[in-house]
Amino acid sequence: MSTPGNRQEPLIYDLSSPGRSGFSLPEADVPITELPLDLLRDELGLPEITQLDAVRHFQNLSQLNHSIDSGFYPLGSCTMKYNPRVNEDAARIPGFLHTHPLQDANTVQGNLALMYELQECLKEIGGFAAVSLQPAAGAHGELTGILMMRAYHIARGEKNRRTILIPDSAHGTNPASTTMSGLKVIEIPSDNRGNVDVKALRAECGQDVAGLMITNPNTLGLFEEHIEEVVQLVHDCGGLIYGDGANMNALTGIIRPGDLGFDVMHYNLHKTFSTPHGGGGPGSGPVGVSQQMADFLPAPVVEIIEEGDENEPPLYGFAVPSKTVGRMKTFNGQFGVLVRAYTYIRLHGAAGLRANAEHAVLNANYLLSKVRGEYHLPFDRTCLHEFVVEGRWRDAPDVHALDVSKRLMDFGFHPPTNYFPLIVDEALMIEPTETESREILDAFADALLQIAATARDNPEELRTAPHTTPVARMDEVQAARQLVLCCRPEYLLEPTPRQHPHS
Repeated sequence: MSTPGNRQEPLIYDLSSPGRSGFSLPEADVPITELPLDLLRDELGLPEITQLDAVRHFQNLSQLNHSIDSGFYPLGSCTMKYNPRVNEDAARIPGFLHTHPLQDANTVQGNLALMYELQECLKEIGGFAAVSLQPAAGAHGELTGILMMRAYHIARGEKNRRTILIPDSAHGTNPASTTMSGLKVIEIPSDNRGNVDVKALRAECGQDVAGLMITNPNTLGLFEEHIEEVVQLVHDCGGLIYGDGANMNALTGIIRPGDLGFDVMHYNLHKTFSTPHGGGGPGSGPVGVSQQMADFLPAPVVEIIEEGDENEPPLYGFAVPSKTVGRMKTFNGQFGVLVRAYTYIRLHGAAGLRANAEHAVLNANYLLSKVRGEYHLPFDRTCLHEFVVEGRWRDAPDVHALDVSKRLMDFGFHPPTNYFPLIVDEALMIEPTETESREILDAFADALLQIAATARDNPEELRTAPHTTPVARMDEVQAARQLVLCCRPEYLLEPTPRQHPHS
């Protein structure tokens, strides 16, 4: 539904005028072959416009989108931060851009050197013994880790270990990844401070436990206060610790999950190391493991085949771990994403990565301090890189988190994550990241405070928001159930194929 008074961009079909064209084809320089009549159409039903009209149309549409380059994007647990342009420059170096994954390893030594060094960087950052770059996304990394944990127990003759413990504050994809692996999920509740309930965890630590999947800091934005005890309980019953690296942005350079006793962990390169995020990919979710898990990594991994010397560089190649769970990705991961992440790491260095984490934590706590008191904080503690508040008020019972998010769009801000984690009613999950300035955070906080006041004084203004966007509030349930996959107006009939004379 369009909003009156706002600029409208017509459908490209409405710009069409018979006889206009944005291209010209050269004369054929090969013999012309007649196509079967039943494959030909009299009309294609495509718009007839000039190249200039097409360029302007899509340029106008692009300006209606919200992106990290156009505004603040506080999606909690997603880390939508600025992607430095130098990352893109590096990924477009011809030697990286134009290589083919089926080339002989001897012809792509530079590529392999970068992959090897990225593995080494991720090992050091996470405190792990080995890393695989294969997984194509965070949830894919989760699945890889769980398959490795299952293979580890089977190799030890413990096929009965088929239970994965998952806190209710864990990343939302953890249960799905476990289920896909064929293992069973048992949920562990949180205590009154937002930690894993140690008593409940102890009760579930039996001989059937394959491991615990834990997000630390958790999806409440809180560091687990009893993490060492949690790790010890699981290890004592023979289980493994899987760390969800979605929130590593708060820890980089400060603490290493491997040092806490984590056996497996995936990284989200788009979150911590600033690679492109969105559009369904490409992504990357490398997996780091402890020494006892290294033999189970997906194959291949990049290794030094022959050591170099002062005159010759090392020779890099692919290796297959002895107990590998197999290949998880066609070819060898999302190489362009790996180039971007490696560039980001080398650009910042150890000190810069730590400073990023510190600023992410500082920004989140600064923003929280601005809205604390007007928004209910279910677990009132110092947060790390993100925090969760409730988008509801006792004296405004008809206003919900969705209304808050929709109204934020009128202020020019992308909404935060809504209704997650599930353990918080009317959750608003907010992550400012390290890349936003104090001025932006102040403006966002002011918008939230204005919305809180409006919730009491004029709740209808929130329930009908947004008011200034090109498209007003939609019925999202109906939109999900009744997909419109083509923008062609109804008045343009679907072209019909010609009938073959012998049909």
